[in-house]
Amino acid sequence: MLNDYYRLSRPINALAGCIAVFLSAYVAEPPSWVPVIMAAITVLLITISTNAWNDYIDIEIDRINKPDRPLPAGKITPRGALIFSVTGSIISLVTAASINLPAFLIALGSNILLYLYSWRLKCTVLLGNAAVASIIGLCFVFGGVAAGNIDPTLPLAATVFFAILGREILKTMADYKGDLQQNCRTIAVAWGKKSALLYVSIFLTVSTALMIVTYFIEKYSPVYLFIVIFGMCPLFAYIVINSKTLSTGKNLERNSTLMKYGFFLWFLAVALGAGLAR
Repeated sequence: MLNDYYRLSRPINALAGCIAVFLSAYVAEPPSWVPVIMAAITVLLITISTNAWNDYIDIEIDRINKPDRPLPAGKITPRGALIFSVTGSIISLVTAASINLPAFLIALGSNILLYLYSWRLKCTVLLGNAAVASIIGLCFVFGGVAAGNIDPTLPLAATVFFAILGREILKTMADYKGDLQQNCRTIAVAWGKKSALLYVSIFLTVSTALMIVTYFIEKYSPVYLFIVIFGMCPLFAYIVINSKTLSTGKNLERNSTLMKYGFFLWFLAVALGAGLAR
């Protein structure tokens, strides 16, 4: 049972958000790490609770696209998933309130937007994708709020926004079959996979450009630029080319996962770039 709730919460996604908070706070050089730790806990709670809510809403679609998940597999009841989700969201507001008022307002807005995403915004063209990208970008701003300095986190938030926007569109391509059967009009369903891939290419290109611009704005160490040029650029190019060549659902899902893990390489680039420049 515990393992099923662990899978429901998708902790790898939550871990990425927590790392984003710590990374942005590190760049912002906080006077105390206690508020940053509370911010990371808040992001963890928001992520796992809204993941559960998303699975609760998408149970019928997941019976087609991801039948092995705990809810469509019958290992967790819809009521259990709902209670798990609401409880996590409430606790996240408490932890955010312990930081400061701006942190509480960001947490409240993030919870509301993510619940709306699964309930209404997911089956829209780009609007739902932009909502998710905005929330993940806010993780970096959230770290800056906790650290008391948001300025150096803004370029990071913008970079992540466009990268996640591209990844979210890629996921609509992977989920095309189930979304089509459930009449969920994502960009891939409404405009077709080819058009969706074009937008993936555009947004990943913008994200790459912002990564390079950030190097000059923040005056990072050259190590950062090296990782971006020889790590992130080839990764994004491979994902776009491979998604065009092999556009099956499983391959697109693998590319989406590859992009998710690829962000950890960029996290390393930011940490080294900022740290070695001091």
